[in-house]
Amino acid sequence: MKIRETSIKGLIEIIPDVYRDNRGFFLETFHIEKYRDIGLSHQFVQSNQSYSVKGVVRGMHLQVSPYQQGKLVSVSKGKVLDVAVDLRKGSPTFGKYESVVLDSEQCNQFYVPEGFAHGFVALEESVFSYQCTNVYNKVSEAGIIWNDPNLSIDWQLEKYGIRSPIVSDKDLALPSFSEYQQRYT
Repeated sequence: MKIRETSIKGLIEIIPDVYRDNRGFFLETFHIEKYRDIGLSHQFVQSNQSYSVKGVVRGMHLQVSPYQQGKLVSVSKGKVLDVAVDLRKGSPTFGKYESVVLDSEQCNQFYVPEGFAHGFVALEESVFSYQCTNVYNKVSEAGIIWNDPNLSIDWQLEKYGIRSPIVSDKDLALPSFSEYQQRYT
C-alpha cells in the first residue's frame, strides 16, 4: 500500500496493493491495522454506494456538528474526479480544494476527514462507494453549490467531453461558499 499526502493536511490518497493474474485481481479495501498505521484509526459506522452515468455531479456535501463525517471513498466501477474543500475553522487551507481521479483500474481510495465538503463528477459510468465515520443525519446536512466561482474548482469537464453536467435540483439549490460561511463560520 502506498500513501500520497495532498497539499491539504488530512486529505490522503491511498493506493492499495492489487494482486492481478489471469483470473482477475484481489485487493484489501480496508485493513484496520494497516490503516491505523497510516493514521486512520477511525471506526466506520455507515457504508454507502451510488451509481452515476457519465457527467453526473454529486456535491458539494457535508454533515455539520454533531454529525460530522470522515469518508473513505473509492470507485468499484468506472472513473470519477473526487473533490474535497477544506471548511475547517482556522485551517490555513480553509476554502482550498484538492481533487483526485479515482478509478476502478487503479483501485485507489481518498480519505476525506471531517470538516470538508465533498463531491465528485462521474467521468464515465461509475459505481462510487464510501465508508463514513458517523451516521447520516438530515438536520446536520449542509453543502455548497458545486460550481461556486469563489472556489474555482477545476472539474475537468472539457477534458472528459462533458458538455452539460447532470446535477440534481437539490444540489443546484445549495448555497454559495460565502452564504455557507455566513451560516456556519
